[in-house]
Amino acid sequence: GAVIFVGDGKGVDSLKPFFKRLRYSKAEIKAVAIDMSPSYIAAVLENLPESTIVFDHFHVIKLYNDKLSELRRAIHREAEGPLQKKVLKGTRWLLLKNSYNLNDQKNEKERLEEALSLNKPLATAYYLKEDLRQVWSQGCKSDAKAILTDWINKALSTGITMLQKFAKTLAAHTFGILNYYDYRISTGPLEGTNNKIKTLQRQAYGYRDMEFFKLKIHALHEAKYALVG
Repeated sequence: GAVIFVGDGKGVDSLKPFFKRLRYSKAEIKAVAIDMSPSYIAAVLENLPESTIVFDHFHVIKLYNDKLSELRRAIHREAEGPLQKKVLKGTRWLLLKNSYNLNDQKNEKERLEEALSLNKPLATAYYLKEDLRQVWSQGCKSDAKAILTDWINKALSTGITMLQKFAKTLAAHTFGILNYYDYRISTGPLEGTNNKIKTLQRQAYGYRDMEFFKLKIHALHEAKYALVG
C-alpha cells in the first residue's frame, strides 16, 4: 500500500478534494475499510455508493477493549476491601491480552483467574471478549453471521449496561462487519504508516511548510499510483 492523498485537517471535509480527484481519475473502488464513525460511513455512502463498506475488525476489538477497561475501572472503584482492590489493580493488560499470549512464567493466567473469580460481571465481559474474536476466524460468512448473532444475544442478556450498548452498536453495523468475508481488508496497515509520519514530525520538530511535509509523507512509499498528489 501507499499514501495517495494527504489532506488538511482531521474531519471528513478534509477528504473532499480526494473524492473530487477520485471522480476525475475514474478509479474503481470495490471496497473501503473504515471504523464505525457515522461521518466516515456517510462520506463513503455519498462519494462511493457502489463500494462495499468493511468495518475494520481491529477497531471493533479496540472499542470492546475500551469498554472492558471502563468496566474494570468501575469495579475497582466499587471493590469492597483492600484485598479485592489489590487483586484488580494492574489487571488491565491481562484482561486485554489474548488468552494464548498470557505468560505462564509470570503467573499471568493465575492472576487473571483470581481477578475474574472476584467479580462475575468482569468475568462475563472478559469471556465475551474472547468469543468476539471468533467472528473473524470462520471459514465462511454464514458461520460468522451465526456467531455474531449469538454473541450479540449473549451480550444483551448480561444485564451489564455498557455491554448491552456495545451489542446494539454491533447489531446496527452487522453488514459491514460481515463484509470482511467478501473483502478481507482492514485499516491495520495504516497504523505503521501513521507511526512513520509521527517519526517524521519528531525528527523535524514540526514542519512549518505543509506542502514539503506532504511530499515527505508521499516519499514514505514508492509511488505506484496515478492518484498520488
